[in-house]
Amino acid sequence: MPRYEAYKDSGVTLIGKIPEHWEILRLKNIAYINPSLSANDKKANETVCFLPMEKVGADGKVDFSTKGYLHDLINGFTSFKKNDVIIAKITPCFENKKGAFLNKMPTRLGIGSTEFHVLREKNCSNSNFLYHLTKSHLFMNLGERMMTGSAGQKRVPSEFLHIFPVALPSKIEQTTIANFLDCKTAKIDQAVAIKEEQIRLLKERKQILIQTAVTKGLDPNVPMADSGVEWIGQVPAHWNIVANRTLFKERVEPGQDDLPLLSVSIHSGISDDEVSEEENIRGRVKIEDKTKYNLVKPNDIVFNMMRAWQGAIGAAKVTGMVSPAYIIATPKETLHASYFEYQYRCPIFIQQMDRFSKGITDFRKRLYWHEFKQLLTILPPVGEQKVIVNHIQTQSAKIDQAIAIQEQMIEKLKEYKATLINAAVTGKIKVPDGRE
Repeated sequence: MPRYEAYKDSGVTLIGKIPEHWEILRLKNIAYINPSLSANDKKANETVCFLPMEKVGADGKVDFSTKGYLHDLINGFTSFKKNDVIIAKITPCFENKKGAFLNKMPTRLGIGSTEFHVLREKNCSNSNFLYHLTKSHLFMNLGERMMTGSAGQKRVPSEFLHIFPVALPSKIEQTTIANFLDCKTAKIDQAVAIKEEQIRLLKERKQILIQTAVTKGLDPNVPMADSGVEWIGQVPAHWNIVANRTLFKERVEPGQDDLPLLSVSIHSGISDDEVSEEENIRGRVKIEDKTKYNLVKPNDIVFNMMRAWQGAIGAAKVTGMVSPAYIIATPKETLHASYFEYQYRCPIFIQQMDRFSKGITDFRKRLYWHEFKQLLTILPPVGEQKVIVNHIQTQSAKIDQAIAIQEQMIEKLKEYKATLINAAVTGKIKVPDGRE
């Protein structure tokens, strides 16, 4: 990208040099910060949109919903208009670099959670330029530094917005920069979306691979038979359908001081080593008496009774200890536990665990040993179990590698987008006229 012909020192170390015809101003001089609605706005008898904090997704997207008429709503909310810039105060939005959100709403007015700051353009500024400014490294990094509050609950103070230094071109040039960034970032976002869809399809392919292998086997020509269970369907004729009580018994043995504390994740099964203090949800209240934990050995099936219905189940590969909130099923006979982990983590089996879990609401659901031992399991010969596991691991590794490549490309695209925004709004590059 070309640069401007002449630059000058901005006087702000973090900004460095700026184009000679730009100037440095505080954000409070170019935008209204947390403005109130005008008297005319309050008199307007039209529907407004409501934005609670929980409507901001993990991906930074905003879900607005029509709520009703302004005069019917409770006072004390943050108010905003169409094209205002809405900035989340709380820690995750800055630490995860989600940042600000541009409000392009179908209605003119809106109210939202007090966990937001609002910027509104003045005569000297362009709202879309302000939006891209709030997505810059400079804004994000300084905002994160000035956060106040306890860990995990830090918030960006309004003082930060007032004193934030802005390298400002003319309003015409702001519009040119904003239009350029709209076009370029849209293309980048589209490329990211395509790769995210590719990742979704790869993960779906992997899940189909696993479910097919553990329910149908690897030989497409093998004789099939009706399992007698509607949600399982046909299985190889030489396989069996058995209740877990015939395969497993519950292990309840005290832990030992020298063993690692393991955890079970809904994403990756059981860990192979000690849970870190950060990962351990009970880290601050860890039980000092190791005998309160339960012993787990290789080939045991372990599940979190509170989250089994979400897939928190796995096969142990090392000797360790687990929380008393976990259930340990140890095999009664020789079997390849990894095969059963793959089976139990398939959606159709997770649904079975969900049906057998006790509790009137999701957060109260529990899968106890008594229910687990009644679950139905597909049982191939042990030799075939091992062959299936090897096949799944080999093919999954290839798919995981393909996913990793797509994720790396997404990360590079996001880095490029952030660098482009930062360079454009601080004048490090001169953007061309028009939408290129």
